[in-house]
Amino acid sequence: MSKLGSGEYGSLLVEIKQRIRSAQYEALRAVNKELIALYWDIGQLIVTRQQGESWGKSIVEQLAKDLQAEFPGMSGFSVRNIWNMRSFYVTYSQNQKLQPMVAEIGWSHNLVIMEKCKDDLEREFYIRMTRKYGWTKNVLLHQIENQTYEKTLLNQTNFEATISEEIQNQAKLAVKDEYTFPFLELGDKYSERQLETAILSKVEPFLQEMGGMFTFVGSQYRLEVGNKEYFIDLVLYHRSMQCLMAIDLKIGEFEPEYLGKMQFYLAVLDDKVRLSHEQPSIGIILCKTKDKMTVEYALKDATKPIGIATYRMTSTLPQELKDQLPNPEQVAKLLEGLE
Repeated sequence: MSKLGSGEYGSLLVEIKQRIRSAQYEALRAVNKELIALYWDIGQLIVTRQQGESWGKSIVEQLAKDLQAEFPGMSGFSVRNIWNMRSFYVTYSQNQKLQPMVAEIGWSHNLVIMEKCKDDLEREFYIRMTRKYGWTKNVLLHQIENQTYEKTLLNQTNFEATISEEIQNQAKLAVKDEYTFPFLELGDKYSERQLETAILSKVEPFLQEMGGMFTFVGSQYRLEVGNKEYFIDLVLYHRSMQCLMAIDLKIGEFEPEYLGKMQFYLAVLDDKVRLSHEQPSIGIILCKTKDKMTVEYALKDATKPIGIATYRMTSTLPQELKDQLPNPEQVAKLLEGLE
């Protein structure tokens, strides 16, 4: 040990730890794939036999009893879970696209998605998001209850005109139409500074609501231009797209002039802060309310990538917005950004 410098040993230890964690993760993935494959096969066998035989519900109860007796140390063979296996097969057997994806997430995640999602496109969204961001079951439930799918598809951005096709879909999926911050303890009236302070006191749930692929860079992020200082409310970093995200907080309704200020911030970030390997910076103007038509016109001639979103402390998506969701073909193309 004396011949090995502490720095060299520390580097070796870190590398070995990372390798062990990687092996553990791959082992868990392999086990999960086998478990999902087993449950799929059991579900398929039950469906196939029920079609060919006059078997009713009692067959599942008998099967659960016999499997529990044969494999006493193995969980998962309750009556309810065997019914879940059957439903699992029925739900995905006709969808060749989703069949390999379901093995990439846990069984409990699959059950939540099957139960809570109304169609295959919504299921695909949450399967991909869970796989990409490593959502726990509780986080997944939270995202579904907060209608993340609908709010992501309804977002208002100018990304088609300002972002390269390479990451365009990914960028669209990184900005919601509305964010929900139930963890912020604010009264009916508050200032933009108080809103920012409340967010800073709850950074972890804030980043989670923002999408799970962000890291926090700073608040009141200082920019120096000429002999003046300017401050961006919040700056985040999107790890997958490798770009800075500037957030401007507004406690009232969106106003078109907010766009000019954000374009200025993004121009300075790209010129003075962005690294050579990073994508152009993206802006999010987060307002209490917005008029969708006003936003549409304001974004029309903006040259920097900007999204306009709203926030609220509790969330229910109005029915009129649900009716404005993109058509299935557009949704399917967009979801490719979650690879």
